Amino acid sequence: MNYHIGIVEDDPNIQNIVSAYLKKEGFNVTLSETAEDAWEIWMNEPPDMWILDIMLPGMDGYEFCKKIRNESEVPIIIISAKDEEIDKILGLELGGDDYLTKPFSPRELVARVKRLFKRSVIVQEQKDMTQEKITVDHLVIDKNERRIFFNTDEFEVTTKEFDMLLILAENVNRAFSREELLIKIWGNNYFGSDRAVDDLVKRIRKKLPDLPLETVWGYGYRLRYEGEAE
Repeated sequence: MNYHIGIVEDDPNIQNIVSAYLKKEGFNVTLSETAEDAWEIWMNEPPDMWILDIMLPGMDGYEFCKKIRNESEVPIIIISAKDEEIDKILGLELGGDDYLTKPFSPRELVARVKRLFKRSVIVQEQKDMTQEKITVDHLVIDKNERRIFFNTDEFEVTTKEFDMLLILAENVNRAFSREELLIKIWGNNYFGSDRAVDDLVKRIRKKLPDLPLETVWGYGYRLRYEGEAE
């Protein structure tokens, strides 16, 4: 994967050196001299990691770090001439994942970048493994055991009934066309009518009459819920 790294640094020499080393390792790099410019980048093409100086014109690095952390868990490496322990603690408490004091070795920075990306991948894999159940109001879907519960009662469902419920629950409130559902559930090689989708919905509604499985007239179906899936 070609990771995109945003560098927020107003010293052109450091910009050029860090950028050159990261590009040599295959990373895509975007440079910013101010936190305000970096925020515009974040809103339009968010990087996979930030390398962030603290002493910046305008908004400082601490404030930018705080703003990013309110939006995302994207990794942040703070680089700063401030080497006091209190500065490092503040940077880490505001959401920085690592802190490197100037002057630093570009090779060490690259090593820390790689380590953080590796850790992020492991953490995400662990999160994916723990997300074994999806809860949408009274509906609970156990993905690993392929079991369906509604109002704490378990309901026996077929493979395709389970697949449809899982698709709708993972995309709550999104309307799917009949054709989309047909391809997702039966596959690209299915040549039957999309009436198969309607029949599947009828069977699900018969088993779970209180499930908010709505018809989007002339289009398809969606699972309606005013809250958020867990």
